Amino acid sequence: MTEAQTTTDSLQVSNEAQTDLNAKSKRKKILTIFAVIVIIGIILYAIWTMVFGNVVETDNAYVGAETAEITSMVSGQVAQVLVSDTQQVKKGDVLAIIDNRDAKIAVAEAEAALTKAKRQYTQSSANSSSLSSQILISADDINSAKAQVAQAEVALKQTQGEFARRQQLNATGAISKEEFTKSQSALDNAKANVDVAKASLAQTESKRKAAQSNLDANEALIRGASQNSTPDVLVAQAKLDAALLDLQRTEIKAPLDGVVARRSIQVGQRIAPGASLMKIVPLAELYVDANFKESQLKNVKAGQKATLTSDLYGKDVEYHGTVIGFSGGTGSAFALIPAQNATGNWIKVVQRLPVRIKLDPKELAEHPLRVGLSMTAEVDTSTAK
Repeated sequence: MTEAQTTTDSLQVSNEAQTDLNAKSKRKKILTIFAVIVIIGIILYAIWTMVFGNVVETDNAYVGAETAEITSMVSGQVAQVLVSDTQQVKKGDVLAIIDNRDAKIAVAEAEAALTKAKRQYTQSSANSSSLSSQILISADDINSAKAQVAQAEVALKQTQGEFARRQQLNATGAISKEEFTKSQSALDNAKANVDVAKASLAQTESKRKAAQSNLDANEALIRGASQNSTPDVLVAQAKLDAALLDLQRTEIKAPLDGVVARRSIQVGQRIAPGASLMKIVPLAELYVDANFKESQLKNVKAGQKATLTSDLYGKDVEYHGTVIGFSGGTGSAFALIPAQNATGNWIKVVQRLPVRIKLDPKELAEHPLRVGLSMTAEVDTSTAK
């Protein structure tokens, strides 16, 4: 082998070694980069799990409120309507006035009936005193009648004795027939007087019994009661209270603070009890019904905190709220025509369950919302577990 060949072989071996070294270095760099990417991925996953893994989100959310339905409690013609749609009202503000003339007449009639009932009580009390006096007088009349009966019976005995003596004399012819006839007539008169006296006594006793019965009946009406607590007076007072209440109800007032919506009455319109007149929406007590997928609700519980944004203001304005409860069923369960999945064409559809979120009243005051607006809701499931 020549010196040139030896040199060439040495160079070739040196180049192969350098190539192997470069390949090893390149593989090492690739492995290092891959390891760094894996580590970064693990870190990012851990950060996402800690920061975003406990958050469930939905844009299927809408503002709602427990609106107040304003109805009339009395019938009549609308005399005034003092509010219009979109108008802000306070609790106790008069919304509309119904013609109250009929109600005032009903109050006057009820007041008259109450006065009459009170006078009847006074009359009943006076009747009791009068009947008591009649009973006392009747007792004296009975005693007098008894004395008359006794007197008539004594006179009858005397007449009977005289008649017996004349009857003996008449048998011997010692007296005339005319004298005997007079004696017999006197006896008949004495008997009649006794009957009359007894009849008078019975009549007097009947009058006393009637007076006692009337007194008992009268006392049953007023016994244990005052003028203001007798049944007739209480009934009349209740009717007066009802009439006064109907008079008050001719002024229809707002039951809470809010905004007037869906006003449907006009001046001159005749309305019946229960007729819907308008709605009051309480803007300070709005809530959000967020419709989460059933697969998102595993860790969602009442009391957890929520962050919400509105399409009205955009993401620059955030609302904070609290989960207060879940609906009793999904939206499709309460639909007017629930879905009926027949065998053979059934396809599983992920259901959504409304979750109610209470909003912060202070934030609502700063950025008012309206019923029905769209919201995006995020619930932090790491809170209030």
